[in-house]
Amino acid sequence: MLRKVGLFLLMLLGVAWLTAPYLWQLVTSLKPTAELAQLPPLLPSHIDWSHYRAVLNDANFQHYILNSFVVATSTALLAVLVGSLAAFATARFRFAWKPLTLSLILAISMFPPIAIVSPLYLMIRAVHLRDTYWALILPYSSFALPFMVWTLHNFFKQVPEEIMEAARMDGCSPWQLYRKIILPLSKPAIFTTAILVFIFAWNEFLFALTFTATPKSQTIPVGIALFPGIYEIPWGDIAAATIVVTVPLIILTVIFEKQIIAGLTTGSVKQ
Repeated sequence: MLRKVGLFLLMLLGVAWLTAPYLWQLVTSLKPTAELAQLPPLLPSHIDWSHYRAVLNDANFQHYILNSFVVATSTALLAVLVGSLAAFATARFRFAWKPLTLSLILAISMFPPIAIVSPLYLMIRAVHLRDTYWALILPYSSFALPFMVWTLHNFFKQVPEEIMEAARMDGCSPWQLYRKIILPLSKPAIFTTAILVFIFAWNEFLFALTFTATPKSQTIPVGIALFPGIYEIPWGDIAAATIVVTVPLIILTVIFEKQIIAGLTTGSVKQ
């Protein structure tokens, strides 16, 4: 009993530690402006929805949400398309230098973004893509591909060889093997990696700040960073915006919780 109580208290402490920043933002977003700089009280004297009204009625903020959705969705789709094909090739075909190829793919993800943001900016400007969706979709997809390839490579390798051989004997081409065998059997893994790539693209800040210049293509993290004015920082509006842009990710995770868990645990138990 003592062990169970101790484990429960430890889990409760971990949950409190992880959720405390989000709960603090929620409290801040509901405080009247006059109480934002006062501590105590921790809780607002009354709930003030003015910060949410200010954020949701801002035309630029609405455009930031649309931009983030387009960029994140396009990045996830492109990464799934290219990454699944590359993972299928590395997992099911034999070719020279396969270990080296996989190592090079993994090495790409080890470059810190801050170290390559300058050359990427020069390349994007040279091809006239700055301040467009593609200025974010292409770099995001490039950074997501190593994760996508390595994750799906391991899942694709676990598809029984007997199924592949039976399909080949029935006359399936490599493309048909990929489309009719690999993809249906790996839906949980593909869905999970797509969700994680979507979240990465939704939250990314450095490239979005560097490669965009106007609300036409700026995403939510950049929009929130540009909230502060010249003489004051609207903490209530910033907190409300943070809550608003986090809620879709929470809803997405809750709705597809079973698929995500299935994707993360597929192949964890040896048959």
